[in-house]
Amino acid sequence: MTEIVVGAAAGSAALQADALDFFCDAANYAISLGVAGMALTWRTRAAITKGSTLIAFALWVLGSTAWHAFYGTLPRADVMGVVGIAALIANGGVALMLYCFRTGDANMRSVWICSRNDAVGNAAVLLAATGVFDTGTGWPDVVVAATMGGLGLWGGWQIVTQARGELRSERAAPVTVAAE
Repeated sequence: MTEIVVGAAAGSAALQADALDFFCDAANYAISLGVAGMALTWRTRAAITKGSTLIAFALWVLGSTAWHAFYGTLPRADVMGVVGIAALIANGGVALMLYCFRTGDANMRSVWICSRNDAVGNAAVLLAATGVFDTGTGWPDVVVAATMGGLGLWGGWQIVTQARGELRSERAAPVTVAAE
């Protein structure tokens, strides 16, 4: 929540995009923990929900970024840099801890994808802050926010696609009945 407020106060589309991504990820982690011990069908349905949410977030980010581009906002590079560094330290550590889950089922892989996207987004915010500082324009912020929106679309698509495949496999698997 703090990053959303700071991003709005600093006029940074990239910080706002990063903050909303982080917020969505927190909700996704809660869902992942909630379904961790359930059957594959439930974990897969949760992954579809999470992937769809990520796609919706990405579309909002792209719309907000278009608004910033149209109105030519100039974000505060110093604020972007400080928040970007703090967020990169936190999210980079989480991504490293979750690295081993990058090839798991759709539910666990979605947690990895969200964490990876957070760390990449934080590094991109730092690049945007440097670009805004160096050029005196908001275009680096807009480019990074648009890239983050695209990354969100791609991540959401990966999650939904894998989860749908897992659902099809689960439905196609023969049902076996244990002999008495």
